[in-house]
Amino acid sequence: MAKHPTVGPAIFARRRAGTLMHVSSLPSPHGIGDLGPAAHAFADWCARAGQTVWQMLPVGPVGPGDSPYASTSSFAGEPLFISLELLAQDGLLPRSALRVRRGDAGRDASAVDYARARRFKEPRLAQAWAAFRARGGGPARALRAFRARHAWWLDGWCAFAASRAGASPDADMHAWLQFEFDRQWRALRAHCAGRGVLLLGDVPIFVPLDSADVRDNPRLFRLDAKGRPDVVTGVPPDCFSATGQLWGHPHYRWSEHRRTAFGWWVARIRESLARFDALRIDHFVGFVHAYEIAGDAKTAMRGTWRPTPGREVLEALERACGRLPLVAEDLGAVTPEVIALRERFGLPGMKLVHNAFYGPASGDLPCNHPVDCVAYPGTHDNDTTLGWWASLPAEARERYAAYVGARSVADARRGLPRSMVDVVLQGPARTAIVAMQDHLGLGREARMNAPGEGSGQWRWRMLPDALRTLDAARMRRSVEAVARL
Repeated sequence: MAKHPTVGPAIFARRRAGTLMHVSSLPSPHGIGDLGPAAHAFADWCARAGQTVWQMLPVGPVGPGDSPYASTSSFAGEPLFISLELLAQDGLLPRSALRVRRGDAGRDASAVDYARARRFKEPRLAQAWAAFRARGGGPARALRAFRARHAWWLDGWCAFAASRAGASPDADMHAWLQFEFDRQWRALRAHCAGRGVLLLGDVPIFVPLDSADVRDNPRLFRLDAKGRPDVVTGVPPDCFSATGQLWGHPHYRWSEHRRTAFGWWVARIRESLARFDALRIDHFVGFVHAYEIAGDAKTAMRGTWRPTPGREVLEALERACGRLPLVAEDLGAVTPEVIALRERFGLPGMKLVHNAFYGPASGDLPCNHPVDCVAYPGTHDNDTTLGWWASLPAEARERYAAYVGARSVADARRGLPRSMVDVVLQGPARTAIVAMQDHLGLGREARMNAPGEGSGQWRWRMLPDALRTLDAARMRRSVEAVARL
């Protein structure tokens, strides 16, 4: 198969600016961001500020540690993202149900408290389900049609969700939650499309053992006779962790995926593309080789890289879906084979400008970026730009000051994070995406995730009035000035 031309699907075919902002990080009085009014208002802000790409983290049901990258389903949506305000607008909740009292979910507007959010939202979701069920008629027919269309994954998810400790045992309610998530999602996506804002999603390459995916398709995973993983996923020691990252997800039984013509992968990507205009494939290096760690290991220090059939997976996806609107997260243990696979399918890779100043002539310098890539200051796994600067060695600060034309290191510091945003936007990469924390000029307290840390992650939320502190018209002019509109 010949290599694809460099210009990919429409989302990557011209210069664009975008913002990385997860749904959970949106402001809400109910403890966690959702698909309601604040999400629609954020799309409006993106349009005013010239941000034509809104990138999110995975939106599936969160797993251990409340991580969106350990989702318990590759197909379901996180029920906590359902907006109570929209349910009230639909007459499924009284307005009084939205009232937040002292000690309720929204006490800390700057952080997600998943436990509080669940305690607040789940009884109200159950109340809305009872009201929906009492209606019958057209709404009931719409739910039945939704269940019929999605039965191939929805039935298994409902059985899994109903079996969870502390969850409602009502499988019908779990089906309605997915119906409502889908309805609210489609309304948000239509609103974004009307504003010229495209959605960039995220697909974790692995899934956790405790998931509907593994329960429904155990033959697709390397499990022993007792259902325990023979080997688990992770990466060896790196700059994030001295003992490596032990993700703990089971590895795929690739022989079974081949036997089924990679049908699970096709269904997974097809369903994700029904929600998003394009997808970032997390840990793309896993499509060339994956790090296998013994199933009973306590750290990721000892493991072995083994080849994986990523080319076959991508060929199956391309046959089923056409030209793939995917971003390859080609960070970490990148080899020539990883680069060759990405180029063979014409997928843009990623460049992180935070990595560019630790030595001379780095490929992460914006001036060295290829046109066909997505450039970021940093991702959800990195510190904010102000936090990055605080831990930056002196010689790296000097390189940065020289790169941005600052008169001194002190002047470079005073110009952050604006100068970092500017060098990313001005670079040659067709797509430039900046985390919302950097637009807002926040420090390391706003970091989304520190890899290798098991708790206290994924919590940052934008304050309700934060967007008012930004000059959207000025941002739009800066985007226009570098031909990203």
